[in-house]
Amino acid sequence: MITRLKLDNFKAWRASGDISLKPVTLLLGENSTGKSSVLQSLLLMKQTAASPDRTVQLNLGGDEVNDFVDMGSFEDLMTQNPKKRKVGIELDTVHDENYCYFAVEYGQDSKKSPVVEEMKLSANAESWFRLARTERSAFSLYLPGEIRTSLKSRSFAPERGIAFSAEAIAALGESGQQVQDLSLQLRRELDAISYLGPLRNKPRRTYPWNRTRPGIIGEDGSNAIYALLASAQAKKNEDSNDIVTNVSRWLKKMKIADRLEVKQLGAGNYSVMIHRDGVVANLRDVGIGISQVLPVLVLAYFAPAYSTVILEEPEIHLHPQAQSFLAELFLEVSKTRHVQFIVETHSEHLFRRMQTLVAKRKAMPNQCALYFVARNKSDAVLKTLEMDSLGRLSNWPNNFFGDVTGEVREQAKLAMQRMMKERKSL
Repeated sequence: MITRLKLDNFKAWRASGDISLKPVTLLLGENSTGKSSVLQSLLLMKQTAASPDRTVQLNLGGDEVNDFVDMGSFEDLMTQNPKKRKVGIELDTVHDENYCYFAVEYGQDSKKSPVVEEMKLSANAESWFRLARTERSAFSLYLPGEIRTSLKSRSFAPERGIAFSAEAIAALGESGQQVQDLSLQLRRELDAISYLGPLRNKPRRTYPWNRTRPGIIGEDGSNAIYALLASAQAKKNEDSNDIVTNVSRWLKKMKIADRLEVKQLGAGNYSVMIHRDGVVANLRDVGIGISQVLPVLVLAYFAPAYSTVILEEPEIHLHPQAQSFLAELFLEVSKTRHVQFIVETHSEHLFRRMQTLVAKRKAMPNQCALYFVARNKSDAVLKTLEMDSLGRLSNWPNNFFGDVTGEVREQAKLAMQRMMKERKSL
């Protein structure tokens, strides 16, 4: 699990400070405040670590097929008017009680290409192995506690932005294995990130399928139906991970369907049918909300255990009551499958249900983190929304969800004025 994130000079984040990430983390805020940039920082690290070219130190994106984010140029990545022309990202991860601290600082070389200026890896966040870029693309290698070193070589350049090179590991001697293990742990955490964006595909009436299980759901949810088809086939073979049953259960809890059915129409062609109130309809013929939440539900059970799921606006096109049940989904899956959720949302109903679950003791305050992102001129500012054991917030964001009490008060006032005026006219 990724337990901490820190950004410096990253888009709107001049200095984010430590962002503590819990099993369920909700990011709220007005449009264009910097919420998406928090998610993009993790996706940027993921696509860099997955680069087929191990010499790449920062993959800013541009490949529509393989990349998750397109950050443009290094100038686009940096915040406005930075004091230093460097971008910093820090991560803490924990898996099976193994802790990994990672910090990287990016700059530009003489050709304006993004490069690692400094990179740190540690098993305790206090004493770290460090790489520092020197002249002519060489890197100096430091053991924990060292401020001087004779280890310097161009072959020490970091690989895929997160790992020490084989030459650097060899130069570390007995400590090399520890550094390699830390890099592998970080790589596994980044590989285990799944992402679903806010723009999802519309459903089709039929789906051709070659009976293979997709590797990913896709940022637009385009493979969600194929994951359902694969799950339905696996159920016949007594596979324990039944996505179809779990998706049907949540559709029923949300009161938007009784169940979902995968139907074979012929050789290689399938349809998804929705049952509700005795009526059976093709997914194409029901409300758009069902097709838009399906990838969210599928991904919750498709993502491997101990992975991280990043979601943008999972509530889109859902009615308020259905939105609120997403909070229960995230908490249940995080407990039972050890899947971490980092969610950008505008849903008051999702947010308030999380408070209610804490008040009912169905969740503990330390299982979820709630943040409100605001702006101070051009800079993003993170406000932690502190929640007590009764689900109460001490620093509720003013008027972000509108002023319901004020609206009711104004309506009552206007109604009274109109009634008085009508009486006088009689």
